[in-house]
Amino acid sequence: MGKNKLSKFADMEQFEHVFQISSHVLREGNKLEMRGQWNERFFGNKNPIVLELGCGKGEYTVGLAQLFPDKNFVGVDIKGARMWTGAKDSHEKGLRNVAFLRTDIEMIQHCFAEGEVAEIWLTFPDPQMKKTTKRLTATNFIRSYLQFLQPDGIIHLKTDSNFMFTYTCEMVKLNHFQVNVSTDNLYASNYVSPILAIKTYYEQQWLGRGLSIKYIQFVPLHNTTLVEPDLEIEHDSYRSFGRSKRHGIEET
Repeated sequence: MGKNKLSKFADMEQFEHVFQISSHVLREGNKLEMRGQWNERFFGNKNPIVLELGCGKGEYTVGLAQLFPDKNFVGVDIKGARMWTGAKDSHEKGLRNVAFLRTDIEMIQHCFAEGEVAEIWLTFPDPQMKKTTKRLTATNFIRSYLQFLQPDGIIHLKTDSNFMFTYTCEMVKLNHFQVNVSTDNLYASNYVSPILAIKTYYEQQWLGRGLSIKYIQFVPLHNTTLVEPDLEIEHDSYRSFGRSKRHGIEET
């Protein structure tokens, strides 16, 4: 492991707003100590808690926290070296409404208590075109989110993937979820929101290569049997060439 990564991991251990727990510990039946007490013990207020699952470098988590100081944000990812960027940035900015959690998203229900979370953001997740149960909007994940999402809690998906967007829209429709916003071209739509001001490094790359950004905001139903979509969706052709190409057009 390189010295740079070791240095970042050392920083992560020192940041007071970073929490880390291994999936192995959670699978043994343990729960995150902060579970059910995020506002009381860390944020020190009663503001709504918003998660960004698969936060990567944490750019979106930090951006949302700056836009909405009346909400508390927790960025979640398994990659600590990436998360370090957002953790360091929020620390240097002195943001009090930001935390980061390094753990496996598949075990996220052990880190937040029933009704503790108001919103979930899924920003540019891997569409997992061959592995349905790995998709962050698959019904197995929705069941997990419902264990801690408030009854009127909102899920946001922002993606460059037509496959992911199509799948999620079908899942939402099939399960009769309330849809607040849905567009296959966010920046060409009539949707007006402060979130349009946030464009991560990778999002700017997607836009620069001519790919539209898709966005759906929905409210999942509690206490219902979820149905998994069964349909054929055309795969994103550019992903078969790697993330540096779009529909056969090489990056220059």
